[in-house]
Amino acid sequence: MQTTATTQRSHASTETTRTTTAAPATGRGMLLAGRIITGFVSLFLLADGVLRTAHFAPYVDGLVQFGYPAHLATPIGVTLTLCTLLYLVPRTAVIGAILLTGYLGGATATHVRVEDPNFLFAAVFGVLVWVGLYLREPRLRAFLRA
Repeated sequence: MQTTATTQRSHASTETTRTTTAAPATGRGMLLAGRIITGFVSLFLLADGVLRTAHFAPYVDGLVQFGYPAHLATPIGVTLTLCTLLYLVPRTAVIGAILLTGYLGGATATHVRVEDPNFLFAAVFGVLVWVGLYLREPRLRAFLRA
């Protein structure tokens, strides 16, 4: 009888251990989530950059509304497009993320300067740039853990 009770206790503690241990996030799931977030952010930023470079009226009007001259639409659009392309290439993704952080920080500051209540939009995109990169780039995760 005593052997049975010990076996039951041992079995119960094994079950408890199994149920309380969380399964680690799979590398494949993290990679997929990172690619989805990166794709979403990049698609938006590339469209913004290309349409601004093409002088699409709403984008140029937005620049003027925030106090920038209309002739700066092309350099600003080209800058955003190049930074986003750097972000998409795995070898240059970190420098692209750093440059996009600067770009989106400037956009946030511009919105705050004119007291636009939507200033968090650019800031959230800046955070999403890094979340996407963190999830898809194991070298960045290793660097941040060190």
